[in-house]
Amino acid sequence: MSTRRRFLGQASAFTSASAFAAGAGWSFKAWPATQVSASASGGGARKLVVVMLRGAIDGLSVVVPFEDRDYQASRSSIRLGKPGEPGGVMRLNRQFGLHPALARLLPLWESQSLSFVHASGSSDPSRSHFDAQDYLESGTPGVKSTPDGWMNRLLATLPGPASPTRALSMGATPARIFSGSASVASLGLGPRALDSKAIDDPRLQAGLAKLYAQDPGLSRSLQDSREGRAEMQRSMAKASIDMAAHEGSGEGSIDVSSARARQLASQADQGAASARSFAADARRMGQLIRRDPHTQLAFTSVGGWDTHVNQGGAEGQLANKLASLGEGLQALSQGLGEAMRDTVIVVCSEFGRTLRQNGSGGTDHGRGNVMWLMGGPVAGAQVLGEWPGLDSAALLEGRDLAVTSDYRQVFAALLQRHLALPDASLAKVFPGLSGAWRDGGRILRT
Repeated sequence: MSTRRRFLGQASAFTSASAFAAGAGWSFKAWPATQVSASASGGGARKLVVVMLRGAIDGLSVVVPFEDRDYQASRSSIRLGKPGEPGGVMRLNRQFGLHPALARLLPLWESQSLSFVHASGSSDPSRSHFDAQDYLESGTPGVKSTPDGWMNRLLATLPGPASPTRALSMGATPARIFSGSASVASLGLGPRALDSKAIDDPRLQAGLAKLYAQDPGLSRSLQDSREGRAEMQRSMAKASIDMAAHEGSGEGSIDVSSARARQLASQADQGAASARSFAADARRMGQLIRRDPHTQLAFTSVGGWDTHVNQGGAEGQLANKLASLGEGLQALSQGLGEAMRDTVIVVCSEFGRTLRQNGSGGTDHGRGNVMWLMGGPVAGAQVLGEWPGLDSAALLEGRDLAVTSDYRQVFAALLQRHLALPDASLAKVFPGLSGAWRDGGRILRT
């Protein structure tokens, strides 16, 4: 029976692996505030997409406190300049600027569809990639025994009718955040994800149906897999597009001199796609969400953010990855098209990095980071959260940006205000979470 369950699980993972990518793009600059307000969505189902950056991105290089003297003094070779200086940041407000490699996202900020939550993160102090990622995905920081992921618990309690494609997970392996009893459709990575699989064979489907006819749970899983795949194929077959022009290539050159650093970075990624290959997969996922009216939740991850060595500043390793990430987020928005009006995209990472650069021109594992909020319902052009400062008295353990906004509280505000999740259901999604986030009332458009 255990072998059968494993096989069915693999078959279920193939359910959406060959969904056909189709649909026209959506201009990134076509999002004026008058078009993307939550009330202007025309009644479409509200959606939440989570993009996890595995490896702990340096949030202090994404949203840069350029006026902070401690920031400038702590990063001799990797700091970014002030607005107007060569290689300087793009001004967000008087205190913060955006990394110049993320110029593709600036139109979102200007149209008030992009905000950030700085000094955000987990209440657990772990600096282990494996543990911190597990806690972020389980929604129970410090508790290793949680069997399911918080997005699966959300799926099980989300108001409205269920559907085999209500939740979509993209990746080479099943996502921890979606582990659990609720059915989740799965889409593989790369153009090969669209190839036919054994599960497509009607004879195999008939054989599996007969094999599991006496097991209601397995029979239901098989039915969900079959229905989910058929539904996605119907959705994506409504239009066609030549994806060859949008497909990403393999990993680009990275200035890393240490084999050990490369090994650690690979472990931290846990099989996530590289930033360089993210755009094609993100566009495909966005198109699938747009063309299937039942899809409300989606998750994907991007690796390569463990920059212990040769991180760089306005140019270099991190800048190259950020440029690719920005391209991928733009592609996701293009794939979503009109559905972006009803979609909130959250970009997060397991923890931040140290304020001070290390002896190898990189940064080490830290604590506080920055969350990105994108989409039509987002009340944009804000840097939310309480900024603790970077002076020695404010740093955690004398080295890290402090965490002043629990990532669960940020998500909780979105779940309640964007997805209309009641208090009782929220307690199941994030058990043990107490207190409301201070900026929860400002996170979405009114």
